[in-house]
Amino acid sequence: MTAFVLVPGAFTGGWVWEEVAARLREAGAEAYPATLTGMGERRGEAGPGTGLETHVEDLLRLIDGMGTPRVVLVGHGYGLHPVLGTADRRPGRVARIISLDTALPGDGETALGSVPDPEVRARRTDGVLPAEDDGWIRPPRLGAWSRWGSTEGVPAEALERLDRLAAPQPAGTFTQPLRLSGAATAPPVTGVLCTANGSSVDLVRMLVESGPPQFRALADDRFRFLDLGTGHWPMLSAPGELAEVLLRAAAGEGHRITAPERDPEHEVPPHLLPFLLDVPEVPRERRGRVDLHLPDTDRPRPAIVFVHGGPVAADQRPTPRDTPFLLGYGRYAAGRGVVGVTLDHRLHGLADYPRAARDLAEAVALVRAAPRVDEDRIALWFFSTGGLLAADWLAAPPPWLRCVAANYPALAPLPGWRTVDSRFRPVAAVGTADGPPVVLTRAGREHPAFAATVEEFLTAAGRRGADVEVVDVPHGRHGFELVDPTDESRAAVERAMRSVLTHLRS
Repeated sequence: MTAFVLVPGAFTGGWVWEEVAARLREAGAEAYPATLTGMGERRGEAGPGTGLETHVEDLLRLIDGMGTPRVVLVGHGYGLHPVLGTADRRPGRVARIISLDTALPGDGETALGSVPDPEVRARRTDGVLPAEDDGWIRPPRLGAWSRWGSTEGVPAEALERLDRLAAPQPAGTFTQPLRLSGAATAPPVTGVLCTANGSSVDLVRMLVESGPPQFRALADDRFRFLDLGTGHWPMLSAPGELAEVLLRAAAGEGHRITAPERDPEHEVPPHLLPFLLDVPEVPRERRGRVDLHLPDTDRPRPAIVFVHGGPVAADQRPTPRDTPFLLGYGRYAAGRGVVGVTLDHRLHGLADYPRAARDLAEAVALVRAAPRVDEDRIALWFFSTGGLLAADWLAAPPPWLRCVAANYPALAPLPGWRTVDSRFRPVAAVGTADGPPVVLTRAGREHPAFAATVEEFLTAAGRRGADVEVVDVPHGRHGFELVDPTDESRAAVERAMRSVLTHLRS
C-alpha cells in the first residue's frame, strides 16, 4: 500500500488536500495531509523562531510516527522545501519525492528566492524581508491568488474558501536557507507539471537539451515528468485527475528526459564548444566584471556589448566571459575594428533580472567612459534569455545606443517563469519609443517556447513601426554558433555583424 504525505504550499494547511486525499484512499492508498506549524489550523502555534527547519521537524515527526516503512512525499510550492529537507534526513524512509508544479530548490536556497508574487519580490532585498513585515508574510489580497500561480480551473467557491482560510505565514519559513547534505539525491523524483501554469514536459526537454548547464541534471535516470492539464492549484481545480497522476507517479510512471548523446571520452558541454569562426586573439583589458577586447588602433572606436543569457550558476567556471562563445564574439568584433565588450552579469536565478539589469547598466557606463571607446556609438547584442534585458533599452533608448541585436532570444518570459519581473518584456517595449534599429537573428529549429516570443515581438514591432531586420538561420538550433558550426551559421553571424557595424558607423 502506498502512503502519501501531502505537504501544502504557502498560506494553506492540510485542508487544501481534503478531496485529493479522499480520492487516494478510495484507490486503496494511505494519505496524510500535513498542516505545518503556523499554517492553516495551526496558525496560532508559531513563535519567533518558527522557520523552515521547524517545518522539516514537523514532517519528520509525522513520518516517524507512521507504521508504513516507506512513504511518498508530495510538495506543492513552498511545501517542496520542507519535503526535501525531510528526505535528506530520512532517505531510507522516502520511496519517492513528487514535486507538484514546483522547481527543485538546491542547498542554501530560500523559498523567498522563488516567490512568484511581484509585490513580495519588490519588498525583498537580497533575500531578506524588511522589518515592517513584522515576522509574517501575508497571503495575496482577495482575488489575487493568480500572483502565486495560475488559478485556471479553480471553481469560484474553492477560490472563496482559499481566500477565507488562508493565513499569514512565518517569514522565517521563507528566509531560512534549505540545508541539504546530499542524502536526498537518493530517492527518485517525479515532477508533475501543470501546463496551464506554463510548465510542461516539452519545456523541461528544451531546458535539458540547450538550456543552462545545471538543467542537464534533470536528465538523470531518477527523474520522471508528467503533465497535468490545469493551473497551479490542481488539488482545487482537478482533484480527481491529480489523485490519478499521483498514483501513476508513485508507480514510477512518467517521461524520462534524455540529454543529447555525446562521446563520453570527449564530452564537451555545449557552452565550452569552440566558436564557429576562426578569430585571432586581441589585447584584452579586464575591469571588474567587464572585459574590453581592443582593435588595432589607439583612436576611440564604437563598442558592442555582448550580453549572455542564463540563469548561470554563481560558481560556474569558466564564467561566461571566459567561455569560447563570448571570447569569440569579443575578438570577432575587435577584428572588425570596434571594441568588443563581454561581461559577467549576475543572473543566477529567475528573480535576478533586476540585478542583472543593474550589472549591465554599470558595465555600459564603464565602457562609455573608457578612453578607447567612442561614447556616442554603442550597440547592445543579447543572447538567449539575456534578451529579456533588452526591454529597458527599448523602452527608454539613449541617443548613443545605435543598435540592439539579439540572437535566438527570449523576448518575453518563458512559460512558467512567474518570478521574472514584469518589466522584462521586450515584446511590450518594442516600438513604444523612437529607438534604435534591431537586428534579430532567428534560428529555424528554435524551441517552440522561444520561437513564440520572437513571433510575438515581430508582430508588435510591425504594428508599432519599429525597425527590425531579421537574419534567418533556417537549419540552426538554439545556440547555433556552438551546436551547428555550418557555413549557413557562419554566414548568419557575418551578416548580423555587418548590419550592427553599419548602424554603429552611420
